[in-house]
This record gives sequence, structure tokens and C-alpha cells, in this order.
Amino acid sequence: MDDLDRTLARLAGAPVPASLDGIEAQVFARIGAQPVARLTGLGVGGVMVAALAIGMVGAELPATASPAVSLSPLGGASPLAPSVLLIGEP
Repeated sequence: MDDLDRTLARLAGAPVPASLDGIEAQVFARIGAQPVARLTGLGVGGVMVAALAIGMVGAELPATASPAVSLSPLGGASPLAPSVLLIGEP
């Protein structure tokens, strides 16, 4: 047993201080006295509606032609490879 174990064992056996008597009731009374925070602004519902609208608009926009270069990290030379980006040559 080390010092920490002995100190914790002594603390566990010590009587509860009188100042802590009824502390739960005091804490709950203070929590109950605070006003309830209301959501203001858009809230979660507004964000969900905005995301749905953006998704619907994005689905209706015509797609542009994809580049002929593959961006796959394992397939051939990639235009986004660090060596290509540092040199500046495609």
C-alpha cells in the first residue's frame, strides 16, 4: 500500500463534514432557480431544412464533364501528388 491508498482509506473512514449536509438539495434548488435556455435563431430544424434545400438544388444542377485525368492515389501519375505540386509541372 502506498501513501495514496492510505490517504484514500483514511478519507473513506472519516465522517462526512457538517457543511456538506443537505448539499444535494441546495444544488437542485439553484439549478431549478435558473431560467430554462430556449433555442433562438434557426435551431436544428432550420439547419435540416437548409441542408435539404441545398441537396435538392444541387441534385438539379447539371453536372460538368469530369477531367480526363484520374485522381486515384494508386493509379498512375496523379496531378495532386506532392512531387508534382512542388515542381509545378502537370
